[in-house]
Amino acid sequence: MNDSTAQTLGSFNSPFSTNPLAQYIQSLPQEAIAQMHQPEIDAAKLMEGNIIGLLGALPSQHFDVTIATSRESLGQLLASAMVYGYFLHTAEQRMALENAFPESTP
Repeated sequence: MNDSTAQTLGSFNSPFSTNPLAQYIQSLPQEAIAQMHQPEIDAAKLMEGNIIGLLGALPSQHFDVTIATSRESLGQLLASAMVYGYFLHTAEQRMALENAFPESTP
C-alpha cells in the first residue's frame, strides 16, 4: 500500500477509520497488497478483447487508426470497463473457491 493510501485509510478523521474493510486492508502485509495490485493475465486479456470489441480493431501496422469521442462517451466506456472488471474479478474469486473446495459427490 502506498503512503497516501495508508494515510487515507489510517486517518482518524477519515470515514474509513471505522470501516471494517479499510481496517482489514490496513492489517494485510505489504506483499498481499502488492499482489492485489497485479492484474490477472486472463482477466486483462478479456478486458482488452472487450474494449477492442467496443472500439473496433484494425491492425495498427496497416492502418493509421484514430478514435474520436466525447467526454461523456469516454466516461461511459470507462464505467463499462470498470463494471466488467469487477465482474471478472468476482468470477475469478468464485472459480478459485470452487477449485479450492470441490463438491464432494455422494
